[in-house]
Amino acid sequence: MSSPQQLTIEAGKAGAVSALLVRPDAPRACFVFAHGAGAGMKHSFMEAFANGLGERSIASLRYQFPYVEKGSKRPDPPAVAQATVRAAAAKAAQIFPDLSLIAGGKSFGGRMTSQAQAAAPLPGVRGLAFVGFPLHPAGKPSTDRADHLAKVNIPMLFLQGSRDTLAEVALIEPVVQRLGPRAMLHLVDGADHSFHVLARSGRNDREALGEILDAFVNWAGAV
Repeated sequence: MSSPQQLTIEAGKAGAVSALLVRPDAPRACFVFAHGAGAGMKHSFMEAFANGLGERSIASLRYQFPYVEKGSKRPDPPAVAQATVRAAAAKAAQIFPDLSLIAGGKSFGGRMTSQAQAAAPLPGVRGLAFVGFPLHPAGKPSTDRADHLAKVNIPMLFLQGSRDTLAEVALIEPVVQRLGPRAMLHLVDGADHSFHVLARSGRNDREALGEILDAFVNWAGAV
């Protein structure tokens, strides 16, 4: 597998954003991969996840939201973020016209992707994958952020840690159940929102990452 290819995506009024394409030799699908609110596409977790997918024959296109591109720490308004998601999906469809596309991302990036899909289907996208869906702010349990998911009519995968303070298990489980057979929840025992596991769990972060990567690949194969 070669080094990531640097690309540019034209995101409409928001301007151009940077992107990184990981292309394995014979990809089976491509993940259009958005970053979380606090870190860009080059964050170590994003890089490890993209590389892990590449080793499992799944390409990935990860990209910046405009606010990160501009050096700001304040996330873009939803309309801007969703337009960027849509532009990234279109770019992936252009690069891989014959591959199934999966879209989603880490935390904020996954939620902006699902909002975009709920508003209007993303081009070529067959499923959505959330790497830690941020169901509610820490310490403020709620399910309001999941309301729009009822309008998503393609398969969804929720990769969640059992210690995630942004998605309490008692709340995320019934949310996924209500979505019916098109939604699947994979809980990583002992992992937090960053998929960090405590040493006393007997596992390490690398093993937790491997678990969610394998879950992603198995689900993607069915999609």
